[in-house]
Amino acid sequence: MICATRHVQHHDCPDGPEDRVAGTGPLAGVTVIEFQGLGPGPFCGMMLADMGAEVIRIDRAGPVPWGAGDALGRGRKSIAVDLKKPGAVDLVLKLVAGADALFEGFRPGVMERLGLGPDVCLAANPRLVYGRMTGWGQEGPLASAPGHDVNYLALSGMLWPLGPADRPPVPPLNLAADFGGGGMMLALGLVAGILSARTTGRGQVVDAAMVDGAAVLGSMIFGMVNAGQWKVEREANMLDGRAPFYGVYRTKDGGYVSIGSLEPRFYAALVKLAGLTDPRFANQWDTAMWPDLKAALTATFASRTRDDWCAVMEGTDVCFAPVLDMNEAQAHPHNVARGTFGPSDDGPMPRPAPRFSGTPGAIAPASGAIGADSGAVLRRAGFTQADIETAANAGIIAGRIEA
Repeated sequence: MICATRHVQHHDCPDGPEDRVAGTGPLAGVTVIEFQGLGPGPFCGMMLADMGAEVIRIDRAGPVPWGAGDALGRGRKSIAVDLKKPGAVDLVLKLVAGADALFEGFRPGVMERLGLGPDVCLAANPRLVYGRMTGWGQEGPLASAPGHDVNYLALSGMLWPLGPADRPPVPPLNLAADFGGGGMMLALGLVAGILSARTTGRGQVVDAAMVDGAAVLGSMIFGMVNAGQWKVEREANMLDGRAPFYGVYRTKDGGYVSIGSLEPRFYAALVKLAGLTDPRFANQWDTAMWPDLKAALTATFASRTRDDWCAVMEGTDVCFAPVLDMNEAQAHPHNVARGTFGPSDDGPMPRPAPRFSGTPGAIAPASGAIGADSGAVLRRAGFTQADIETAANAGIIAGRIEA
C-alpha cells in the first residue's frame, strides 16, 4: 500500500532533478515586462519566471494590494512607477525597447489611455510580443464589463456540465478560466509569439481572453456534442458522473476514492478487485443499468476505509487514486518520489510543470519589496545614476534606487 495516511505533517521534498542554477531554464535569456495585476496575469508571470525568464514587474508607486509574500509573484524584479507622472511613459518605453515580451491585464483601452498601447510599444520595439489578458477579450459587447472566473467559464459553455443534475453547476474553484484558460494560454501565446518574432523579426499582439481559453479547454466535449455522443444534460454522460465506472465514491471513514475504469480491461480489474459478483456488472455499456450499478458500487466502497481500498487497488489496472487534500497530496509517496512539491519562500508549493531534461525550471525565489529593483532595472536599461535620481525626485519611480 502506498496511499498517504489522513494525518500528515508538512515536510520539504528533497531537491529534485528540476532544480536549476540561477539564470538557467528553457526561457533563460528571455526578458518579459509584466504590468502589476491579479490572478491569471501573475500566474503567467510565475510560470515564465520558473522557466528561467527575467520578468520585470512594473508595480504601482504607492499603496499596493500585496507584497513580497505573494506566491504567484515570485521570481520578479520590481520597479515601482507612477504611470501618470510626466516622463513615466518614456521611461517605460526605454525598458520596452530591450524586452522580448510585455503583458498586461487591464480592461480594454486602459493601456492606450496611459500612452502604452500596442501601437506605441511596437513602434519602440518592432519585435515585441504584446500580451493582453482579459476576461472577455479586446472586443465584443462584453469587452468592458467586469467579471471573474465563474462568469467566463459560464459563458464558454464549460460551467454548465459541472456538478449534480439536481443542483446548480459547481465552479471548479478558479482553475479553469483564470489559470487554465487565462494564465496558461497567455504564457503559451507569449512563447509562441517570441518564437515567431525570432524567425520573422516582427512582434505582434496576443489577445488572451479567459472566455476563449475556457472554451478551448472544452474542445473534446464540444466535439462529442457535435458527434451526438454527449447529451447536453448534467449527469447524463460517461465523464460527468453518470457512469458507475468513472467517478468519486465515499468510503467508510468519510474519505473518497476516484475510479476511472473506462477501457474494458480496466473495468474488468475494477469488477474483480471490488468483489462485484452481480452478473449485471458484465454489461459495462448498458446505460439503462448504470443507476443500479452505481448504487451497488456506492455501497461497496462505503463498506471499507479509504486506506483499505488503497491497499487493494492503488497501482493496479483499475485506474484508481485516493482523493487527497492539499496537505496529504504533498506526502503521498508518488508525489514525493517525483518531487512534485518543493520548498519555496512561501512554504511548500508545486514545482514547475512540464519538466525539461536539459534546461530544467525551478520554483523561483520570492520577489523583493515593491520597487526593490527600481534602480537596478533602470541602470541595466542604460539610465545613469543621475537619471534615476532625477526620476525618483520627480515621483516617477519609487523604491530602492541606490547602486
